[in-house]
Amino acid sequence: MNKLKLRLQLEQFFLEDIGDRDVSSLIFGNSRYGEVHFIAKESGVFCGEDIIQTGYAVLDPELWCDMAVHDGETIDRGQTLATVRGPVASLLKGERVILNLVQRMSAIATKTRQAVETLGSGHTKICDTRKTTPGLRMLEKYAVRCGGGLNHRYGLYDGVMLKDNHIAFAGSIAEAVAAVRANTGHMVKVEVETETKDMVLEAVAAKADVIMFDNRKPEEIREWIQLVPEGIITEASGGITMDNLASYRDTGVDYISLGCLTHSVSALDISAKVTVGAALQLS
Repeated sequence: MNKLKLRLQLEQFFLEDIGDRDVSSLIFGNSRYGEVHFIAKESGVFCGEDIIQTGYAVLDPELWCDMAVHDGETIDRGQTLATVRGPVASLLKGERVILNLVQRMSAIATKTRQAVETLGSGHTKICDTRKTTPGLRMLEKYAVRCGGGLNHRYGLYDGVMLKDNHIAFAGSIAEAVAAVRANTGHMVKVEVETETKDMVLEAVAAKADVIMFDNRKPEEIREWIQLVPEGIITEASGGITMDNLASYRDTGVDYISLGCLTHSVSALDISAKVTVGAALQLS
């Protein structure tokens, strides 16, 4: 994860929440110290080590952070994840923003781990999509990696995906691929979304780098993948859920991309509990 970008994002998140001051914490002076303990209220996969450490460092360099777990590790209900010590006002300012991010990222990491284990394939890899929360893509895609998944393209700029509308406007798969090749460099891969056997054959003939089987049943993919020569990457996406994921285990595709990893997770329940000490000092 890009640490410079993370710091800039956290600064913006804090500005949104704090504004020019935290009026609720004005009652605490700079000499009042305490501790905040991040505690898991349900089991899952933790993600957010840099959020806690960098977030509190952005707020106040006096704050001291001790991580009890690291990104990608399994956590249990009741487990202490991190302890942050320092001025009470600074601890309280950062609590909600940091908790929101850690809860969401841990939920994504947990969902991804579940998907990887449910699929149970030694060949096919689980990856994400662009169905991320605006402004949080870097964090959410990092969480997918912490859960054992891989990242699809980050945006429209780092990989070509020719979907049905691109193909319709271009006239055909062949014309769409040719136009893209004429306007991009050799480092940019071209993926074509297919919905029929004829489209698969056309994508193969057009020398696509990646062929996606869109909204296809496992038995269709098993049949159509025989038409794809070695050297062309295959992907399945659309209509694949945690409930039917295991049925795609033996289709032979290289990747399965799941929008549900990021677009519909429920926050992992993590709480922040305080230890109050008027005389508590930094170690």
